[in-house]
Amino acid sequence: MRSKKLTKVLIASTLMTSLLAVPLSQSIVYAAETASSSNNGASTQTHTLNKSYVVYGAGAADKSELDNVLAVDDNFTTLTATASDYQKYINPNGSTTNAAMVSSVAIVPTDPGSGIKVNVKKFNGEDNITKVTAQQYAMVAQMAGVTDVTITVSANRAVSGESALTGVYKAIAADGVSLNEQNTQSANQMLTATNGAIEANKDDSKYPGKLMAAVGDTTKEINQQKKQGNTPTQNDIQTTLNQKLEARNIYNETKNYEQPIINALVQFNNAPISSSKDYSSHVTDTINNVKNSSGDMMNKAKKFLNSKDGQAVKQEAQSWWTRFVNWIRSWF
Repeated sequence: MRSKKLTKVLIASTLMTSLLAVPLSQSIVYAAETASSSNNGASTQTHTLNKSYVVYGAGAADKSELDNVLAVDDNFTTLTATASDYQKYINPNGSTTNAAMVSSVAIVPTDPGSGIKVNVKKFNGEDNITKVTAQQYAMVAQMAGVTDVTITVSANRAVSGESALTGVYKAIAADGVSLNEQNTQSANQMLTATNGAIEANKDDSKYPGKLMAAVGDTTKEINQQKKQGNTPTQNDIQTTLNQKLEARNIYNETKNYEQPIINALVQFNNAPISSSKDYSSHVTDTINNVKNSSGDMMNKAKKFLNSKDGQAVKQEAQSWWTRFVNWIRSWF
């Protein structure tokens, strides 16, 4: 009897070791919060979502059609972005109204290591997001502390699209995490800072991806320097940005519009996320998404996590360990 019991223990131990050796991410598509602490013990800086959200602008109309455009189903939690949310998350000194909050977003958690992908979709055939590009949304959200999500943006009438990030930040807050205000403000500044260069190069569909990749490259360099105990100066940041623009072959196209970008990077350098120990890996994922992208669609894949099969896999991921432990116990 003792021999049989020992044999069972050995078999169970072997199975446990084998299971633990296989990363869940190889077979399970499941996103959870990503801890990203700075070297000096700062709180978590980088986050994803545990479920999907749709955030309508308070002034949005035709919500049933927006649902079709944003590919929303019953698995999405519904929120509304208001003027007060805009002041809270985007511009504390800004003045807007609920009627002006038109941009709407759907945010879906994706596989760890996927970074941020953004789709800006037409509404009834019209390009109603007239100013902000998919690549800007992606890198700015990453700089604010969001990662591993796909964001879909649309509007039922023509708007600049600058308020759409309100919905992203509100969804993260509803999911249980408040993004650091310093992080979001430096990220929001980058959205405005890159508008001039992108407008000046609007005839080049690949320019927004190259520019935002160069911005991401620079933030990555800042992060790596700070992890080594060095804080870059403004001159260091400008030199790095110029090098990254040269590497992306867009220095000449950008040099007359780079000062606002440098200023935004200085603010990033002062924000807690610039010291986060795993920011570099997350921003690399998003750089890879934006660098060769053009146009409005960065992720055309179906939303696996929101399908019935995807939900079943998510539930399986949450319960497999409990079932394994119970199975082991049943032997004794």
